Amino acid sequence: MGKKQDVGADNPQMTEQSPWHTMSVEETIAQMGLTEALPKAGLTADEAAARLEKYGPNQMTEKDKKTLLQRIWHQINNVLVYVLVTVAIVSLAQAVTTDDPDTRFASWFQVALIVSVITLNTWIGIYQEGNAEKAADALKNMLSTDARVIRGGKEIMIPAGEIVPGDVCLLGLGDKVPADLRLTSVSNLATGEAALTGESVPIDKVTEAIPVEGGLDPEQVPLGDRKNMAYSATLVAQGEGVGIAISTGDFTQIGTINRLVNQTEAIKTDVLNQIDRISKYLFVAICTMCLATFLTAYFYSEQFSGKALESINIALVCAVAMVPEGLEAIVTLTYSYAVKVMASQNAIVRALPAVETLGSVTVICSDKTGTLTQNIMSLTAFVTSNARYKNNVDASDRVPVNFVRDDTYLAERAVQDMKKSGEEILAAGPNNPAGRRGHNPSNHFTVDSLHTSENPDAAAKPAHPDDGFPVKNGESPTKDWILSALSCGVLCSKCVLGEGGGRAGEIGNPTELSILRASYFAGIDIEDLKTDCPIVAEVPFSSEYKFMATVHEPTKADNAPDGTYIAYVKGAPDRMVKQCKYQAKGGVGGEENQEEIDEKYWIEQIAILSSHGLRVLGLCRAFVPKETITAGETLSREFVDGRPEGKWLTMVGLCAIMDPPRPECVQAIREAHGAGVRVAMITGDHKDTATAIGHMLGIVDEKFSEAVTGPELDAMSDDEIRKCVLTHNVFARASPQNKIRIVKALQAEGQVTSMTGDGVNDAPALKAANMGVAMGKEGTDVAREASEMILADDNFATIVYAVKQGRVVWDNLRKVLMVNTPINNAQGLGVLVGLLVRLPSTPITAIQILYSNFICAVTLGFVTAIEPAEEGIMAIPPRRVGKRLVGRFLFLRIVLGTCLLTGCVVATSVIVDQMGKADGLSEEDRLYKIRAVAFNTLDFGAMSVMMSARFAYNSAFHPRVFRGNPAALASCAIVTVLQLCLTYIPGLNSFVFSMKGMDGVGWGLVIASMVIVFAVMEIEKAIRRNLKAKGADTDDREQGYFDEQVQPKDNEAMKMPKGASKLNLMEIEH
Repeated sequence: MGKKQDVGADNPQMTEQSPWHTMSVEETIAQMGLTEALPKAGLTADEAAARLEKYGPNQMTEKDKKTLLQRIWHQINNVLVYVLVTVAIVSLAQAVTTDDPDTRFASWFQVALIVSVITLNTWIGIYQEGNAEKAADALKNMLSTDARVIRGGKEIMIPAGEIVPGDVCLLGLGDKVPADLRLTSVSNLATGEAALTGESVPIDKVTEAIPVEGGLDPEQVPLGDRKNMAYSATLVAQGEGVGIAISTGDFTQIGTINRLVNQTEAIKTDVLNQIDRISKYLFVAICTMCLATFLTAYFYSEQFSGKALESINIALVCAVAMVPEGLEAIVTLTYSYAVKVMASQNAIVRALPAVETLGSVTVICSDKTGTLTQNIMSLTAFVTSNARYKNNVDASDRVPVNFVRDDTYLAERAVQDMKKSGEEILAAGPNNPAGRRGHNPSNHFTVDSLHTSENPDAAAKPAHPDDGFPVKNGESPTKDWILSALSCGVLCSKCVLGEGGGRAGEIGNPTELSILRASYFAGIDIEDLKTDCPIVAEVPFSSEYKFMATVHEPTKADNAPDGTYIAYVKGAPDRMVKQCKYQAKGGVGGEENQEEIDEKYWIEQIAILSSHGLRVLGLCRAFVPKETITAGETLSREFVDGRPEGKWLTMVGLCAIMDPPRPECVQAIREAHGAGVRVAMITGDHKDTATAIGHMLGIVDEKFSEAVTGPELDAMSDDEIRKCVLTHNVFARASPQNKIRIVKALQAEGQVTSMTGDGVNDAPALKAANMGVAMGKEGTDVAREASEMILADDNFATIVYAVKQGRVVWDNLRKVLMVNTPINNAQGLGVLVGLLVRLPSTPITAIQILYSNFICAVTLGFVTAIEPAEEGIMAIPPRRVGKRLVGRFLFLRIVLGTCLLTGCVVATSVIVDQMGKADGLSEEDRLYKIRAVAFNTLDFGAMSVMMSARFAYNSAFHPRVFRGNPAALASCAIVTVLQLCLTYIPGLNSFVFSMKGMDGVGWGLVIASMVIVFAVMEIEKAIRRNLKAKGADTDDREQGYFDEQVQPKDNEAMKMPKGASKLNLMEIEH
């Protein structure tokens, strides 16, 4: 990226964009105003220079970045910081002007503490912003640095930044495409567009114009169908080609995404907004308290009456008391701890405040492949002439019992396809030869046509139902039967199974690999089988005839006639049925088990399996005389479908294949539903496949019974799509533009949305969602940088776990406020009320207050910040949008805690003062004793508040108080040791903290105060539990006086980002 360039409407590329993919090469050249000689001669040097001046460099615009000073100002621009700075300035002035050495030391110490607090909070904030602007950098790193072009009839290398529209670019194996190109010449050219489109298979390129279906906008043609285009930042996977640059810089597809990412401003989370709002309220309260304290000191107290400077000092002590210096640090620590816990469970949060957003999520929109499913194509069922076998796709043991006969499994059409014809089922299912939206079909064995019987129920009945052959219903077949039934799928294949049956190291088509994987986990040694039965001759696969065949030496288990080979044929099931004369009874081998094929039965089985979203593959075999085969021969397709005798194969069975759901996701979705969180699935797959997976996962039910497709969403108005997103959980054949509209529609309806994505094209939708979630394994760097959270395991269950932790964070932040706020309030009120009851001076000093705020409060507050989830946290609905951290009952609890601590501090101070007077102590000695007792009463009383606040409703009068959070007892021990040190270490206690060691009476008062505070706080919880049992909203769940009134948004909220229309290019996943 170079310097920032103008990408506004005055840039000629903005107005000169055309549907290049629909034009011929000649039309493209003419549209660009160039000559017919361009493909051979390229641009001249003068033309290139003029176009560079006109269009600008081939670079993407950088987003303005904050300077260090701007980042610092962003952190300190806070009213509470202003209060602290004011106190520091006054303390500094006092330190410079006073003659009293004790006052001078105390003032300098106070200045140092305040500066340290501000510096630490600022550093933490800047550190957390460090990764905020990496998305554009990730895009930059994807771009090409050099390019081969033809200029002036010569091939030359130039920096990619100098490419201009009209340049003729040359592409070779391994090159990065330097700009968006309209291809003019290709030689076996294919480009890998996974980073841009999500398609893992390289796209074969052509030069012919792409026809546009009637009524379709050329811009709506999916990117995967624009095969005469090559796009900037994609890689040449094979072959070579030549293309004319038609877009550069910000006007390439990846440049459009870069602009959308940069346009989207980071949203400040609800908690940060509320902390800001609380800060403003506190500022008003602090000013009010300062004024009240000043007036009390100046006009009412005996010691400070008429002394303006001393009264101001006392007021500032009150201000220091009420400023929560440690609050921002403890909030950050709360987030940081939650991030650490989630990272241990594969949820990596990139922005700390995003943790809070997770707790309020109401809808999780998830990709299907690899997130909800295993991303491993698996053989789920095998259908024979008389039985159905269910395969345990989650098995880890290699045993035949993974297969179980279950004649009820997938025995009927899916509900939505009961009354459909075979052709209608085919059109909506995974065996459709048209493939998925925007992609070449990854299923090579698609079905051309499916003409089902007028009576599908009768056709679905097997010829020999319930005959117990070869095993009874509910039993597992033998290993030999599995070997015989699936040997066609194993031997008639060039695929290589991955290590341990997994994906690592696998080679070949996923559909074919599923059969090898099922055989492997049934206990069959794949490599030994292939070694024992090598290929003698073969018919290679071709998408033209959609089958392949291999010829092998038979084994004893095949029961082959003498002098014959065994031929295995595997292919599209409709084509296999047409070539079969026989069917293997029960899938058992041998000529004695052959019977005449029931075509209607097999066609209906294909329809049934297709209706459930399953890919279907037919396995056949036959015996051929050895004299008709030459070893090593490559046979023509006529070996299978052009034989003189016509039909000749034996149908063994149908393989039903799918990418199955992750087993843990079923439970995770059930937990999400229990927590009031909707789960929506967005996929580029076919409607029936998506619906079937939705049923298995529990996403599709009576309330959300149907799926909606991307083209259907495209045709909807804003009002219609807002209704649609509330009534559908499955979105099939969806594009990135659909994804953004779904997010916008949900947000317009007041939903808090989490959205997953993996490709570059997903970045704008991730940014638009309240919580963008990127894939860690399969995702791109751009998607990860545009998201708030990354799934290291690409697993949906991890999202649900993160939602739970988000709720824990919200609850714990409320607990932190329950601990910290009463401490701060009691300090300030203790000063004011102490003056009102005419104590000799303030019962606590500024240094004691700063210590309590920043050491004691943070230490005790951190305990509640890391408190584990309370029971039932995922059995309640998400909190309402606009809910305040401080609701009615939390406010009452804070008031109660404040009154208890303040009352105990002042009461013990008065008792000590009166006892000192009775003992004839001087005012200075009484003041030292008062401050010792008040200081310890405040901090030990804070321990009682903390131990009670750990449990929002459950009683702390229970052994649970000693379990679950080791930091609770540890923090109490640390604070206790610190209090004893500060109270009894000579010099430290008197010179710095203005107090002396306490006697037994003083400790008795402190302990009594602890008991009173703890007991009253627990009695309040018992009352709330009783009210809750009677139906009262003691959770602050309902909309209350303290909450923001959120109004429904109009359709303006659904306005798409500028340039987003270009994203209707490819579907979401592969």
